[in-house]
Amino acid sequence: MIVKRQDKRAQGQDKSLSRVGRIGVLMGGPSSEREISLKSGKAIYESLKNSGLEAIAIDINTDDIQATSQLIRSQKIDCAFIALHGRFGEDGQIQEILDRSGLVYTGSAVEASRRAMNKVVSHEIFSSNGLAVPRYRALNKNSFSKDDKFFADLGFPLVVKPVTGGSSIGLSLVDSQGSLIEAIDLAFSYDESIIIEEYIKGRELTVGILNEEALPVIEIIPKNKFFDFQAKYQSGMTDYIVPAKLEKEVTQRVKQAALLAHKLLGCFGCSRVDLILSRDNLPFILEINTIPGFTSTSLLPKAAKAVGIEFNQLCMKLIELAYAQTRV
Repeated sequence: MIVKRQDKRAQGQDKSLSRVGRIGVLMGGPSSEREISLKSGKAIYESLKNSGLEAIAIDINTDDIQATSQLIRSQKIDCAFIALHGRFGEDGQIQEILDRSGLVYTGSAVEASRRAMNKVVSHEIFSSNGLAVPRYRALNKNSFSKDDKFFADLGFPLVVKPVTGGSSIGLSLVDSQGSLIEAIDLAFSYDESIIIEEYIKGRELTVGILNEEALPVIEIIPKNKFFDFQAKYQSGMTDYIVPAKLEKEVTQRVKQAALLAHKLLGCFGCSRVDLILSRDNLPFILEINTIPGFTSTSLLPKAAKAVGIEFNQLCMKLIELAYAQTRV
């Protein structure tokens, strides 16, 4: 069942963009994605300044709730533009702080963020509502034993990654039993829980969602074995096809699956849905990023630009939505 947004905190606020007040761009954060977040935040900050808005960059450098609350209150902002990737940004924690402060903010709210951040929870929601996901197993660090015999039914190769987090940090593609434990240990170094998925052979795609509409499909063609951290962030390591060269019917199927995934979790404003298109053209949902990368060369802005929405316009649109939305 699709999650309905019920929080009416921002309902009825109909400020025009000329009256949005002081905007705090929240960036950095305590997660393993801090450096990527700083790049996103700086790009957003510069964009808002160039658009004539009063903006301030706020570096969140702790996960201490009280300290973060005090820092945000001290900046006397009217709206928060969240550019915090990973833990404390996409898991609902910063959204809780902003809700308690009565502040308007961009993107999804608390519960939608929590669902999207947890790959096991989101997989369960997707599969129970008819969307294809890779077969998977979840492991907890406290109960896992290296002597266990597991995953024979999934076969190889396998994808091993933390249950939470993003940017392919802690992710491994494993071809044999011999390298599986090393991959599990790596994933556990980033999270107490990990997920092990069957590897779906096919084309890697991503679909940006903006204001409940799917943007053009992007095909990702990494020069590495898979779309790892280096392929994502080192220039020249990946080719991007915008829009992806797919048959019209397949494009529509991919967009519909991505938009349904976004709605099932109750996401709002924008997101980016990562998929694998299998060899028989079935879209498998991998994960949803509720706060995707946000530089002018990131994937969501690339997709928006393909339909004529420039980076500055995209940032302004998300602020406009922040004042108008009703959240989970």
